[in-house]
Amino acid sequence: MVLNEQNQVSMKKGIVIALALLLFPGVYLRADEGMWLLSLIQKVNIAEMSERGFELTAEDIYSINQASLKDAVGALDYGSCTAELVSAEGLLLTNHHCGYGEIQNHSSVEHDYLKDGFWAMTREEELPNEGKTVTFLVRMEEVTDQIVPELNDEMSLEERGARLRALTKEISEKATEGTHYEAQIKSMFYGNRYFLFVLETYRDVRLVGAPPESIGKFGHDTDNWMWPRHTGDFSIFRVYTGPDGKPADYSPDNIPLVPKHYLPVSLKGYEKDDFAMVMGFPGSTDRYITSWEVKELLDIDHPNRIKIRGTKQDIQMEDMLASQKVRIQYASKYSRSSNYWKYSIGQSKGLKNLNVVAKKEKEEAEFTDWVNENADRRAEYGNALEDIHRAIEGRKELRHAAQYLVEGVYYGMETILFGRGLVALEAAMSADTIDQEKINQMLSDLKAMGTEFYAEYNAPTDKKVMKAMIGLLLEDVDEQYLPANILDVKRKYKGDIGKYVDSYFKKSMLTDEARYMAFLENPSLKALQKDIGFKAVKDAQKYFELRGKLAGFAESYQRGSRLYLKGRIEMNAENNYYPDANSTIRLSYGEVGDYDARDAVRYAHYTTMKGIMEKEDPNNYEFVVDPKLKELYETKDFGPYGRNGEMIVCFTTNNDITGGNSGSP
Repeated sequence: MVLNEQNQVSMKKGIVIALALLLFPGVYLRADEGMWLLSLIQKVNIAEMSERGFELTAEDIYSINQASLKDAVGALDYGSCTAELVSAEGLLLTNHHCGYGEIQNHSSVEHDYLKDGFWAMTREEELPNEGKTVTFLVRMEEVTDQIVPELNDEMSLEERGARLRALTKEISEKATEGTHYEAQIKSMFYGNRYFLFVLETYRDVRLVGAPPESIGKFGHDTDNWMWPRHTGDFSIFRVYTGPDGKPADYSPDNIPLVPKHYLPVSLKGYEKDDFAMVMGFPGSTDRYITSWEVKELLDIDHPNRIKIRGTKQDIQMEDMLASQKVRIQYASKYSRSSNYWKYSIGQSKGLKNLNVVAKKEKEEAEFTDWVNENADRRAEYGNALEDIHRAIEGRKELRHAAQYLVEGVYYGMETILFGRGLVALEAAMSADTIDQEKINQMLSDLKAMGTEFYAEYNAPTDKKVMKAMIGLLLEDVDEQYLPANILDVKRKYKGDIGKYVDSYFKKSMLTDEARYMAFLENPSLKALQKDIGFKAVKDAQKYFELRGKLAGFAESYQRGSRLYLKGRIEMNAENNYYPDANSTIRLSYGEVGDYDARDAVRYAHYTTMKGIMEKEDPNNYEFVVDPKLKELYETKDFGPYGRNGEMIVCFTTNNDITGGNSGSP
């Protein structure tokens, strides 16, 4: 079936099937490892793919001469998620959580699209989303030969960075001259290779449909990154262009995109061992890191994120469950936070269960033996591992403290991150020469930011979170790394966190929209600098001081990482290596298959609506089943989407994916 306008209405009932087309990273079989660059498929992968059941050609995947799959698969919001065109009139399919912020933004107590879902029955009902973008690859090419010869290991980090910026600017400008395209040059293999990506970004992306949260987020945090899963994780947008067919900002005069290529939707279904392929924009991986970096994840990064975000999320969820208004205000913020909180829990468990540290140590020992086989290798690669180890060991305390400040202060205390906008205003108001026009523009921008911020802000919730975050900071971070206002809690307020936070929320303009807007109407430098909240904003810049100190370890770390990977590739010249994910379009391939969870536990490769009913718990918001969905199940009203009396919901493959692949076809 090709998804078109005629079946848009029936899609509401049947689209649950289509979520099987959408990927949710986190459920892994034994991964068929590899996130491959599209322009190298012909050279590296196509023969094996064909042997395993792939029926298209490399040219069908990536071509600059004809329409290909790359023209149908785009990066949402510059890579936060993936989406695909599924109609000749610009319909765009992605995950529910990839459109969650837009669904929330359009929701209110009167029109709760999060709870009830949303469907535009006409084009006029489609909802515009300021700032929402989708980006497609126009072409890519390797530019290593234009960059690497201009760099050398005698350069300092600053010199290397400056030369690299100049080269990438020159190459990018030449690649996009006379077009509306944009260009990125991405480092691959820790700076050993470089690729140019020419891109086209569309800026008018409108919400067309989304299921109720009880379908789109069924299972919530409990089922996130887990299997078996029964989530209808999809949302639908439409891409619009200017009347000339080119990208344009929102306008009522815009027209639906006529794509170069779109993906027809099949109802044939899947069988175990079928060839499976994924295209998308995976965000970040670290496949080539050392044992010391894995230990850093297990000892610092993941435990900190789990503890800080878990504390914050528990407070937010308590208030969200108590108030519909707060639930809508915090839905997207909570979801963004909890996604990688749960990921950190799962990855920590996986790294330990798979004994990854020991495997990395074995790789390092093999590399060291290879390096020591001759003098030339010792000269080039002899210090690579030591450079990495020295940097990791040296940055431990700073990394721990910096993560607490970014997670606990900037991501934990809402008014601190929001209040950073006032720092530039203070600088402008205290300049030797006052530029009133510049200040007026700042005030206008700050008012707009305030309107947006306070619409999704609940001071009582933020107050409780701030108390908890300060407690964690005082408990877990050495005094030398703490912002001055946090030290004041310990000294001036004699450890009375509640007293400080009460004063903060009673006095600061940042905690109250009326006070904030009143200040912007009649701004005073003295009032700004006396504000307890603004003082905390300035004190929080301690984080950037720590970042600066961490940068001192970057030169050793980057040099070591670059040479270690270069050496490993040379050592294993017979192997094909793929670069770590970096939000560029990639392809992975494997098969549909069952999932071996642990000893004596084997899960089938698909789930059905029966599992939804088995998980149903009307007293647990994570597992509420919509009455309409229950009725469809009980009457077996699956339309053409049922299969042998069942409704398949999700399935598993062993494709290699990560965050950013969400929504991938």
